[in-house]
Amino acid sequence: MKRLFTFLAFILFSSALFAQSQAIVSFKAMGHTDDEPIFGMSGATSFYYKITPQYEVNGSKLVIFFEPSQAIIKEKSFINLFIGTKPVYSGRLTKDSIQRIAINLTRADISPDNFLKIQVKTLLTITDDKCRDLDNPAMWLKIKNFSYVSLVKSNKNFFNNVNISNCFDTKSAIAYPSNPTLHDLKAVAWAYARLKKTSVKNIGVYEATNLPDSVRNYIMVGKLSSIPGNKRPLIKVTAQNNQGLFYLHKSVSAIMDTITSIVDMKGRFLPVKTVTRELVPTEILFVSGGDDAGYDKAITALGNMNILNSTFGDYLLVNKAQNTFFKTIDENRSKLSLKQIGGVSDFLSGIGSLKSAFNFKNSDFSFTPKEVEIRIIANYSSLNPGDRGFFNLYLNGLLLSSQKLDASGKLNTSITINRYQHHKYNTLEAEFRFYPSSGNCANSFTNFFSEIDVDKSYLESKNPFITSDLSFYQYPEAFNGGTTRIIVSKKSAKYAAGALGEIIYELNNNINANNFPEFMYSDQVEAPELKKHNIIALLTKEDPLLNEFPDAPIKFNRNFRLYNTDNNTVVYSLSDTTSNGLAQIFYGRSNNATLVLTATGKHLADAFLSASKSITEQLSTLSSNVCISDANNNKYLFNINKSSENLEYIDTKSSLTRFWDNYNLYILLGILVLILLSFLYIRSKVQKSQELFND
Repeated sequence: MKRLFTFLAFILFSSALFAQSQAIVSFKAMGHTDDEPIFGMSGATSFYYKITPQYEVNGSKLVIFFEPSQAIIKEKSFINLFIGTKPVYSGRLTKDSIQRIAINLTRADISPDNFLKIQVKTLLTITDDKCRDLDNPAMWLKIKNFSYVSLVKSNKNFFNNVNISNCFDTKSAIAYPSNPTLHDLKAVAWAYARLKKTSVKNIGVYEATNLPDSVRNYIMVGKLSSIPGNKRPLIKVTAQNNQGLFYLHKSVSAIMDTITSIVDMKGRFLPVKTVTRELVPTEILFVSGGDDAGYDKAITALGNMNILNSTFGDYLLVNKAQNTFFKTIDENRSKLSLKQIGGVSDFLSGIGSLKSAFNFKNSDFSFTPKEVEIRIIANYSSLNPGDRGFFNLYLNGLLLSSQKLDASGKLNTSITINRYQHHKYNTLEAEFRFYPSSGNCANSFTNFFSEIDVDKSYLESKNPFITSDLSFYQYPEAFNGGTTRIIVSKKSAKYAAGALGEIIYELNNNINANNFPEFMYSDQVEAPELKKHNIIALLTKEDPLLNEFPDAPIKFNRNFRLYNTDNNTVVYSLSDTTSNGLAQIFYGRSNNATLVLTATGKHLADAFLSASKSITEQLSTLSSNVCISDANNNKYLFNINKSSENLEYIDTKSSLTRFWDNYNLYILLGILVLILLSFLYIRSKVQKSQELFND
């Protein structure tokens, strides 16, 4: 009987631990690496966090730390906290330098799509005169990045709540067979793109045999016959020939973990670490198939968001899958409404600065735009005599236009920007500024309102940006037209998986993703194929296919140096001892877009991945067509063409010439020393002769 009670006590203790373990998610972990400032007399900021199925919202807590400006009158300033659209806290500021708000959460605080929306609004005072406070730069409050959400792990409902449709948010890695096939690489690439679209950060890509033990929630790809032996029994459903399979394995295991909490110690908020034993869920999503044809169907389904988003079970057998998109004139993406790029209609009211922000990128259009017309249509409250109102447009922080508002209450304005004004990624800000007539400021804070019509307002690309040479500024939209082939060297295939994921993600990182390239090995490609399609190639330095790209800026299979044209110093010299990735973009023989990535050194996977990431960043130049990056994410950009003087091939020179290039300074210095010594020797002989003659 005593043993029975002991066993029951252990079960109860384990169940309590199982149901009540906490997860602390800081705002920094959500992506807010810095403190979030709120400016102005009446300002606001929002935070979003997706609640994954293993967490129970009831019993969870939101803790906000904030730091107000030292100039603010605390007893006359207020902070308001909203969860979703509901107000949950309002209060005056205290005299503490860092202040804290704690709110208990319930299931009703979560949106239907499982997002926790946190909105902080302020009403701040510096003087007793609201009109003087309006544009005071000392009017600010910062939300600290160590604010956090404390979530209760709901493992008791884990097996019922988690399914294929919602499991991607918790995955952090992809595992693939040690000797991957083209299907395996394709599966990794589409799985990577799918994870990145769900905002998963730091996606790990591992060979199945090198998967770290600390990784518990991941995707494993491969045909059933190539799944590791210890993982194969976890798949309880068998796919037949010509059938694709998604299978979600779920289990729970006990681990020892360290939890960091923020504790108030005599007015100072310090992190405190505690060790705890936790029961944690493990999820493995298998992407597989009974044979190559079935496996390919599963991979195709990975690229179709509608299929997986509506799969609410633990497995899916795919008998038919296709991704066929028919472009219409409207889908040609030369004209985009603000709603299409994610804009929402905000009803703004008050005085001073009222702003709405919209984000867009060049790849949202069908082609790289040379000129973009920005058309804004809005309504606002009419101005009274003596009122002053303006509408300002900013692009990437720079003022584009400003115009006065009138009594009509209608705004229909446009401005055209050129290619030097917009970047690969852009932020458009529309600002209404309103100042009431003199003497009525205190009574006019809610009299003015405005709203932009996001359905009728639009961005329209007037002309495509066409150049004789391609540049990274035009990537990835240069691959929007026609079909794309991805070519991989067999020797580098296992190292190219992560880079392929970045490429597939970028090709489809727009508002109408429909780029589904075919995968090929380099030794399967015939020269005519390179002219029929857009080409993205990830090749080894020794791959013979590199000889089939005569228009490439650099022949990477030859030793070369790159010079700084200003001072003729060597900037980069090819070396196999350093892990470097090189990317170059150019037009092929049939004016088809071509991107070639190569890598050297011991860490080929890191080099390929670094190169694939570097070319998608907000590059500072419009004409860079060569990018060299190392495994530490250092990168160098070059613009190289046939007439460039900053490129030199070392292997075209004789051994004597290379010896001269390497040691010419030392040789010249030696000759100079010999001349000097000869001069001194002759001079001494002349002096002795003169002395003998004088004697």
